[in-house]
Amino acid sequence: MSKALTKTDFNFPGQVNVYNGKVRDVYNINNEKLVMVATDRISAFDVVLPKGIPYKGQMLNQIAAKFLDATKDICPNWKLATPDPMVTVGVMCKGFPVEMIVRGYLCGSAWRAYKSGVREICGVKLPEGMRENQKFETPIITPTTKAEMGLHDEDISKEEILRQCLATKEEYEILEKYTLALFQRGTEIAAERGLILVDTKYEFGMHNGEIYLMDEIHTPDSSRYFYSEGYQERFEKGEAQKQLSKEFVREWLMENGFQGKEGQTVPEMTEEIVNSISERYIELYEHITGETFLKADTDNISERIDKNIKNYLK
Repeated sequence: MSKALTKTDFNFPGQVNVYNGKVRDVYNINNEKLVMVATDRISAFDVVLPKGIPYKGQMLNQIAAKFLDATKDICPNWKLATPDPMVTVGVMCKGFPVEMIVRGYLCGSAWRAYKSGVREICGVKLPEGMRENQKFETPIITPTTKAEMGLHDEDISKEEILRQCLATKEEYEILEKYTLALFQRGTEIAAERGLILVDTKYEFGMHNGEIYLMDEIHTPDSSRYFYSEGYQERFEKGEAQKQLSKEFVREWLMENGFQGKEGQTVPEMTEEIVNSISERYIELYEHITGETFLKADTDNISERIDKNIKNYLK
């Protein structure tokens, strides 16, 4: 059985500290570089689930690396190298405390809010009479605050971001410009693969006085994709869309009475469930990249990563 990497405890030359996110462990090297390890942890509803998903970290890391390379003409990004299938090394940036969420269609949490009567999200007014999975006339940006581990990200408007000085007016204009341009590029690449990029999130930071794209981009953890084929027909019939995203994990949790609320327990993650999630992620990878997924050796993941990173840092 394939093994999953859920915890790391490396000690690299020049290591200053380590930050453990929900899914990624980030090692600070000399306050100059970041070594980001995409683990096989999986989170939903801002909760890290008790079992890891084999190959998930490798898939996310490799998708993000491809899209970072495919968008570097739009804006600078943090990536320097991928010395291991589960690792990206990049320049250190001072992150903005907001996530730029861009939506091309009304679905997910935005649809749930709309259905309950909400007509304004993050300062963006929504027209009456919209239906689930309907395309917006133009993509909308609905930022969230970047919450600490275990806390929920909160919706925030552009006005509030400026009022709280989370970014200057000039910075925010660049963030908006980059967000829409990256989403447009992601939409074009998705269309070539028979997919629709529905919504996604981007994180940005400052490096040497310039705004850089950081973290992952256009992965199934940070994005939602629909299949183009049959989209219109399903939409007209009011049927659920066939989608490529982590939504299937959320749906499984909700069906089993878990939405991350107090007092709720994560349902049992059997070997069958774990393997089915892993297989779905492989399907996501192959559709999004148009390439066959090549499984890395999982015999001793930690040793492999340690060796590859130390070789790179030399």
